[in-house]
Amino acid sequence: MPNFCAAPNCTRKSTQSDLAFFRFPRDPQRCKLWVENCRRADLEDKTSDQLNKHYRLCAKHFEPSMICKTSPYRTVLKDTAIPTIFDLTSHLNNPHSRHRKRIKELTEEEIRKIKERRLEDAVEQPQIRNENVTGEDEEEMRKTNEDMPLLTVEEKELRDYLKSLFEIIIVTGKQNIPLNFPVENEEKSECFTPSNFQALLEYRINAGDEVLRKRFETTAVNAEYCPFMQQAQMLEVCEGCVREELLHEARDGRFFSIVTGDLVQFPEGLYLPIFLRFVDSNSCLREEFIEFLPFEEHEEVLTGKLVNLIIEKWGLDMECCRGQAHVASGVFVRKIKSIAAKLMERYPMAIYTPCSTCALNVYLANSLPLSRVQVVMSTLKKVDSFFSKSPSLQTELEHAISIFYQGNNEKANDLKEACHLKWTERHDIFDLAVDLLESILLCMDSIHDNEDCRWSDQLANDAYIISEALSDFEFVVTLVVLKNALSFTRAFGKNLQGMTLDVYFAANSLTAVLHSLNEVLDNIEVYHEFWFEEAVNLAAAMEISVKVPRLYFRKQRAEVTADIQPESYFKEHLTIPVVGHVMQELKEVFSENHLKALKCLSLVPSVMRQLKFNTSEENNADMYRNDLPNPDTLPAELHCWRIKWKHRGKEISLPSTIQETLQLSEVKFFPNVHAFLKVLCTLPVLRLESPRCETARRRMNAYLADTPINQRSKSLALLNINYDIKYDLDVMVDTYNKLYPERETELEVTDS
Repeated sequence: MPNFCAAPNCTRKSTQSDLAFFRFPRDPQRCKLWVENCRRADLEDKTSDQLNKHYRLCAKHFEPSMICKTSPYRTVLKDTAIPTIFDLTSHLNNPHSRHRKRIKELTEEEIRKIKERRLEDAVEQPQIRNENVTGEDEEEMRKTNEDMPLLTVEEKELRDYLKSLFEIIIVTGKQNIPLNFPVENEEKSECFTPSNFQALLEYRINAGDEVLRKRFETTAVNAEYCPFMQQAQMLEVCEGCVREELLHEARDGRFFSIVTGDLVQFPEGLYLPIFLRFVDSNSCLREEFIEFLPFEEHEEVLTGKLVNLIIEKWGLDMECCRGQAHVASGVFVRKIKSIAAKLMERYPMAIYTPCSTCALNVYLANSLPLSRVQVVMSTLKKVDSFFSKSPSLQTELEHAISIFYQGNNEKANDLKEACHLKWTERHDIFDLAVDLLESILLCMDSIHDNEDCRWSDQLANDAYIISEALSDFEFVVTLVVLKNALSFTRAFGKNLQGMTLDVYFAANSLTAVLHSLNEVLDNIEVYHEFWFEEAVNLAAAMEISVKVPRLYFRKQRAEVTADIQPESYFKEHLTIPVVGHVMQELKEVFSENHLKALKCLSLVPSVMRQLKFNTSEENNADMYRNDLPNPDTLPAELHCWRIKWKHRGKEISLPSTIQETLQLSEVKFFPNVHAFLKVLCTLPVLRLESPRCETARRRMNAYLADTPINQRSKSLALLNINYDIKYDLDVMVDTYNKLYPERETELEVTDS
C-alpha cells in the first residue's frame, strides 16, 4: 500500500517517487513540533502513536543536513530532525479547489510563540549537542559525514544521468537487444545509422526523460550521445553488480558445487558456462549462472584460471566446494575430464559427479572418447534440431512413422508422442533412435528429393547431410551397440534422477550394474554376435551395405586388411572399447566418497521409514566431519533424529526430499543434521526438485537459440539469463565512478 505525504499542498506518494518517507516521531514533544510546522489543524487532536502509525512526511520537507543515508538501501533522519520546508501558499492560486489537508491559519500570538521557540532552539541546541556527544560519537559522526557528503546540484544531475543510462543498458540485456558495438575494419556508412542503444536513448528522451533531454538538447542529431567505450564500461559494471548479488547469497550458504555446461561459441571464441549450486539463507536449493570462462588454453592453465576466478574474483573458498559436474561433448570431453581430475587432486572434497540435468546414458555416451560415438551423438542433435524448426517437418516425420508402423498403432503413437518430448534427452534415447531410424531416413530422403517443391533449398540440403550420415553402416552398428551396452545402465540412471528413495537404492545397486557389464566383457563374443546381427538386419531393411569403414583401409596397408571381416572389425574397434569405457566412466564418477554421500540420503525421514529406521549414517558421515558444527555429538544427535520420526504414525506423511526436510522448523534443533543435509543438497547429481532451480539453464539455452553468434555478448547474456535478479542503480553509479573516475570528470566538464 503506498505512503502519502501528510504535508499540505504535497501530492507525492511512495509508488511515484524514489524519495524516502518518514513516520511522525513517537516522542510527544517532537511530534507536536512536526504538527505545528505542518500547519495541519486536523492533526492536532491525534496522539503521537496515531500519527506515528498512520502519517508520513516525504524527504522534501527536511533540510538535506537532517537526512543520513546509512546504506544504498536505507535512509534515516537524525534524532533532532524537524520538518521546515513547506508550501503553504500554492493553494491560493486556485481558491475553488478542494483541500483534504487544510492549512491552519495562525494568530499573531501563535506566530510570536513559534519565533521565540525557534530562537531558543537555535541557541540551546548546539550546547546540548556538545554536552551529550562523546568522543566516539564525534568520530562516528565525522566518518559518516565524510562517507556521505552532500551532493551539489551538478553532481545530482550527473548521477541521475548515469542512472538513466544504466536503466537502458539493463533493458537491452533483459530483452536481449544487441548494443551493435562497431566491428573492426568495418566500412563506415555515409549516412549516420544510430545504434540500438542510441535509438533507445532517443526514445526515452521523446517519452519525457527530462534529465536526458536537458543533457542532449543541444547535441547534433548525427552525434553518438553515449560513446561505445562508455557503453562497454557501463555494461561491465552492470554485469559485475548482478553477479555480486548472486555471489553474496552463495557466500552466505558457504558450501557450493560447480556445474559447467557445454561449450558456447561467442564472436571472441569458445567459452565455458559456469553455474553455482548452493543452498541460500532460506534453505532453498539454487543453481545460478555466474560467468563464461574462455576455453582456449591447456588444461593446466584452464584449471588455474577457474580456481583463481572462484577464489579471487568471486570471493568463494574452494575448500567449501563439495561437488563438480561437467556437461561436455565432442572433442573437448578429454580436456574437461582432465580439468575435473586436476580439481579433485587439489580439492578432494569437490566430488566429481554426473549432472542432474543430463540423462546418465546421454552423459556416458558423450563421455566416450570414440570418434564414431561422437558422430552418432552429434547426428542425433542435428536430427532433433532439424525437426524443431517447423511443425510441418514434425508432421512429415509422423507421417513416415505411420508408414513403417501400419500394423502397430500403439507403437506408432508412442513414438509420435516421444518426438514431441525432447526424445534426444531421455534415458532411452538409443532405444528410441533405433526404432525411429527407418522413419527418419525415409523422411529425410523425401525432404531432400523435394518433388513437390514444399521445402526450401536450405532444408533440402540439411536433410541430405543428415540422410548421408544415417545411411552409413558404421552409424547403424554404433547406434545398436550403444543401445545394448547402455541398456544395463538405463534403469540405474533413471533411478538416479528419481525421488530421494530411488537415488538411495541406486547408490546401493551400482555394484550389480558393474557386475553385469563385466559379465558382458567376459562373454563379449556371444554378446557382440547378437548385437552385430541386429545391426545387419536393421541395415538390410534400410538397404545399407555392410562393410568396414573406408577410412580404416586408408590408414592400414592393403595386405594386412584384405581378409578382415566387418563383424570382427567392429568387435575390436567398437564393442569392446564401448563396454570398457562405460565401466571406467562409471567407476570415475561414482567414486567411493560419492557413494558414501548418496548413502547418507537415509537421513531423509521417508527413506528412514522405508528402511525401518535401521540405518547407520555414522559410518558414511566421516568424510563430512569437518563440515559439522558439533561433530562429537553427531552419534547422539542421529539417534534422537531417528527416534523423532520413528514414533510418527504410518498415516502421517514424512518429508520425502532433502528440500522438504530443510524447510522444517524443527530441523534447526539438530544442527549437525541440518548442516549435513545442506552439504548433501549441493551435490550436482541430485535432481533439482523445483522447476525454478532450472530457470538459469533454460534461459541460457533460450538465449543461445535466439541469438546469432555474431550478436552474442557475454555481459548481455548474463543480464538476460539472470532476468529476475534485483539490482540497485545507486550501487551501479558508485561502482562506475570508482572504476572510471576519469569518465566522471569528462562528464562534469561536458556539463559545465
